[in-house]
Amino acid sequence: MGLHNFPAVAAPRSAASPWALLPRAPQSIEETGLSNGFLVELLGKTMLQQGLTRLVELGSQLRLGGGVVDALCQFMRREGLLEVTRRGQHEADVQYELTQAGHARALEWLARNAYVGAAPVPLAAYAERVRAQSAPHRDLTLRQAHQACAGLVLPEGLLDQLGTALNSGRPLLLYGPAGSGKTYLAQSLQRLLGGAVAIPHAICVHDEVIRVFDAQCHRPLPAEAAPRAALDNRSRPDPRWQLCERPVIASGGELTLEMLDLSFDNRAGYYEAPPHFKANNGLFIVDDLGRQVVTPRALMNRWIVPMEHRHDHLMLRNGGKFTVPFEMTLVFSSNLEPRELEDAAFLRRLGHKIRIGALDPQSYARVFENACGDEGLPFDSGVLAQLVHELHPRHGRPLLACYPRDLLRLIASRARYLELPAALSSELLDWAWSTYFGNEALIEAASSTGSPPCDHVVC
Repeated sequence: MGLHNFPAVAAPRSAASPWALLPRAPQSIEETGLSNGFLVELLGKTMLQQGLTRLVELGSQLRLGGGVVDALCQFMRREGLLEVTRRGQHEADVQYELTQAGHARALEWLARNAYVGAAPVPLAAYAERVRAQSAPHRDLTLRQAHQACAGLVLPEGLLDQLGTALNSGRPLLLYGPAGSGKTYLAQSLQRLLGGAVAIPHAICVHDEVIRVFDAQCHRPLPAEAAPRAALDNRSRPDPRWQLCERPVIASGGELTLEMLDLSFDNRAGYYEAPPHFKANNGLFIVDDLGRQVVTPRALMNRWIVPMEHRHDHLMLRNGGKFTVPFEMTLVFSSNLEPRELEDAAFLRRLGHKIRIGALDPQSYARVFENACGDEGLPFDSGVLAQLVHELHPRHGRPLLACYPRDLLRLIASRARYLELPAALSSELLDWAWSTYFGNEALIEAASSTGSPPCDHVVC
């Protein structure tokens, strides 16, 4: 699906423990927000499919406390669906087994809905949590922005434009030529988010399960950072939620309107939340706008209501509709000029349109020096001067942010192939330039010397 998650580099802004963001663990069936029938079916399917029998194992699989699971088991015993097969020294060691009637009922439940996993949280609880978590990242200040982006090479004034755009909470458009660093810059906006958010493993809507947490999109906080379990279970966090960095999810040219709706997995028995749903409380990047299968106009028509009212409408397979929060910053990246998007309504709804162009020579030099360090190449001011003052002017190439890293990566890879020490030279830079730009570079070089171009680049 082309979704990506990018590592955060900034520490949370709040001095308070981020684990306080997690809801408290429910102490009863009622406090889960789920119906008794739904939980009984989930427990029965889990025992049938996973073969789990011990109370502690069931609690771990369902991500519910022992007291809640025990209450469910006692109810099922009274209904003749469960029986105790072994009692241990502790309540958690009690083992249960489905009765013949319980086995038959579990088969029926599994045939109707195959979902087995963490108990979901109700939609209302999810919506309340998302809205509570949306405000803290709207208060970015100039000082915080410059601290978070220290070491990031940006043209003068660009960081202040980006910080202001994030504070507005409105969608923004980064536009400019290919290779100017728009995608990298969009990804780097995560530096400015800060803080952590609670994300549920799944939510429940009309007894249907929608998976929200996605290991490919969400980055949980390190387990060692979690507080020690308290003796009083009532103060423990709800394990149905995962504490994560604010999500940054990107989708490129493969984006279609169908991807913005729920998708149902018949085999797994649950819905998969669409990418913008998973991006709640973070960033959703639409990269290379204008190159998607879906047109910018169609995409904007799909999101006009969510952007205006900060909620989205989704539909279940049975036709049931429900509303979810649309609490994220939308970032569009495009090689097209705003006027080429040909949609005035779309442009009006973009709070900020920020052009990303060529770098000035000083910024380009910093990108080059940083790339040398990343590629393990000793910095050479002479090679840099050759690149900036000879190659770029001779071939009419602007100082785009992508060039230093791409060229130096070619040089480093050649050194590894030839089993030579990594180093820079005028000859290697000429080779990398010709390799990178191909016949176009050779034709340009030939036209400047009056010699016919070669058919092949000699390595």
